[in-house]
Amino acid sequence: MNTIIAILLLLTFVGFIYYIFKGGNLMVGFFIMAVLWSIIGLVPFNDFIQKVIAAPALNYAPTIMYIAFGSWFGRVLVDSGIAPAISQKTAKAGKKNAMLAAILVVLVTALIFVSAYGVGSVIAIGVILLPILLSIGLPRKVALTTFILSIGAPMYLNVVLFNQIKAFFPSAVYGGKYITFGLAAMTVQLLAVVVYLFLHRKEFDASKAAENLQIVGATEKNEEVGKINVLAYFVPIVPVFMNMVFHWDAIPALILATLLGMLLTGRMKRGNGFIKFLNDTIQKSISDIAGLIMFLMALTMFAGAAQINAARFQSLLTSVIPHNIWVLALVLGIAAPLALFRGPLHVWGAGAATAAVLAGAHVFPDAILLPLMYVPSLMAVSTDLTQSWNVWALNYMKVDGKTLLKQGVPVMWIVSIINVILAVLIIM
Repeated sequence: MNTIIAILLLLTFVGFIYYIFKGGNLMVGFFIMAVLWSIIGLVPFNDFIQKVIAAPALNYAPTIMYIAFGSWFGRVLVDSGIAPAISQKTAKAGKKNAMLAAILVVLVTALIFVSAYGVGSVIAIGVILLPILLSIGLPRKVALTTFILSIGAPMYLNVVLFNQIKAFFPSAVYGGKYITFGLAAMTVQLLAVVVYLFLHRKEFDASKAAENLQIVGATEKNEEVGKINVLAYFVPIVPVFMNMVFHWDAIPALILATLLGMLLTGRMKRGNGFIKFLNDTIQKSISDIAGLIMFLMALTMFAGAAQINAARFQSLLTSVIPHNIWVLALVLGIAAPLALFRGPLHVWGAGAATAAVLAGAHVFPDAILLPLMYVPSLMAVSTDLTQSWNVWALNYMKVDGKTLLKQGVPVMWIVSIINVILAVLIIM
């Protein structure tokens, strides 16, 4: 009986992947899958209500708080002038050397998105940094790929995204060995971006800068942003620093960084002005993540149904899942492109089932499963055409999706293989 149910569940899983490839709505798809897996898995109605619908949503509430505070911090970085000031300093520092300027943009992007999160933050930073890359002569396809791969790299340390994937691996901890792995994995991806820039350096052509800027509807901006306290430049790394050194939870660390950002940029000087800035940034940040929260609610409901049905796959999994961690890691690294288009290795896509089943099988601890599933998922975050901020960047830069895949996937495939090996070496 279990085998028949497992086969039916897998068939719906295949149907779900097809639905995603056809551009179906992920939130609707995950909710339907939660219902279907509950029906096919013969989940009692009361268990469906409590364990699939209510409990996953309620248990996910703390993660929503991380997302909300992370989004707010990202909005404050932008609206307070910290991110624009960092960007302008970057442009000035690398004005005489295109390669140096491009590398500085890579590092600045990583610095900002270590803690900032959300499509709103990406757009706000992108309209500043992408024209800088174009103005120094990078072709649009190279500038686009450089920017979005640089956003993906610090996501290994971004506590907001970490707490989203932790829904599948609740025993995993943001700290200790994971931080070491995160730093190493981020460094590998950033080095890969630098190598990518080096390989394309002959395509840099400053004579085409004006043309490319005109195509994307941008111009070289010479106006000065307001001067800010030099200490404000370090605000983006405050949340990670507080966790690494003082073991603070992400929420107080994000609140501290947000308040420091407002304090160091003079946003707290005037009572009414401060209240207005506070209200405006909060409203914008919550608006940025409203759709994401509902999507994640549907995803957690599906994860709940998948956890209940994990036992159905036990007999199949024992013969399919490698019992050697090195084999599993290499399989995930080599098969990392299957995360694209919300495929079976993308935890915020069809890979939710893969993650739930791997966790439910209890073959390996959550501490290693999380980074191993994170690697292909971040390959998708960095290059996938279904990632919201990648879609915005493609439209903004007037680059087609196939070009992004050709430019980004080979780089991220190599990065993925290296990073799954690092995960085993560092965590196990």
